Amino acid sequence: MKPEPPSAVVVNERDNVATSLRTLRSGDAVGLKVGSSTVDVMLRDGIIPGHKFAIVEIKRGDHVIKFGQVIGQATRDIKAGEHVHVHNVASLHGRSGDSGDAPRRDSVMA
Repeated sequence: MKPEPPSAVVVNERDNVATSLRTLRSGDAVGLKVGSSTVDVMLRDGIIPGHKFAIVEIKRGDHVIKFGQVIGQATRDIKAGEHVHVHNVASLHGRSGDSGDAPRRDSVMA
């Protein structure tokens, strides 16, 4: 029997979001490989392919991290399993003082 392909991916173990590889529904349980661990996330929103969802709680003002890089800042608290997009993330491109270096994932999960 052929194993089912992943429904979403986490590229870097410091990431706090995953990227959907197919259409996912609210209520779906998604198992993700994060480094050497597996994280299970229950989706709170439907997610279309290519879009992101939080794999841990992201507090308002926290960095959103994808590919191990800061891609934005949460404009409100984002629960694990929520869609992460322009409605709850502000871009940091062009802002001074942001190096783009992501904190270690273990500090994000604390």
